[in-house]
Amino acid sequence: MLAGIGSWLGASPAGAAETVAAQAPAILILGDSLSAEYGLQRGSGWVALLTQRLQRERISARVVNASISGETTSGGRTRLPALLKQHRPRYVVIELGANDALRGLPLQSSRENLSAMIEAAQAQGGAQVVLVGMQMPPNYGKRYAEDFARLFQTVAKAQKCAWVPFFLKGVADRSDARDWFQQDGIHPLEKAHPIMLDNVWGALKPLLLGRQSRA
Repeated sequence: MLAGIGSWLGASPAGAAETVAAQAPAILILGDSLSAEYGLQRGSGWVALLTQRLQRERISARVVNASISGETTSGGRTRLPALLKQHRPRYVVIELGANDALRGLPLQSSRENLSAMIEAAQAQGGAQVVLVGMQMPPNYGKRYAEDFARLFQTVAKAQKCAWVPFFLKGVADRSDARDWFQQDGIHPLEKAHPIMLDNVWGALKPLLLGRQSRA
């Protein structure tokens, strides 16, 4: 009888749950291979773990992972307008820039692309942004590495958005760091992703709970 009533109303319990989930505020993740589960079992990366944490902490939000391996800030800037229009996120996490550095692209270009993405997200219904900072190994040159690390803080302060100083803190700066990366020495192993999530969560959670966290 209850099933029949559900049919009359045009929605099953499962369908109702899906509707509620679809209406939850969206968190758009715009990242590169570090967020696209490169070399990992599906569902084990930090973005998948974010969904689990939201459920565990009973925070109503849905995660949209638009990350692509090899993505640059230029590519992200090109893709973002369509993603904003499609998903209308309330929160946007930008995890891009590492591939710019690996390719030796001008830091000024990266800075302009990141700034443009943040401005676009903020203009789209006032989405709140978390900019995820990265660092380069010393072998890229001390000056370049320092300028690259400082880039994220500079952009975040200028755009007044939340930021993560170093995405791989607690992973890449460990004394046994090599044991935490895949064979390529670039992509972290599955065991590193809970730490990566914790680094992002510290900046994202205050926004989700309505406690503004600005750079």
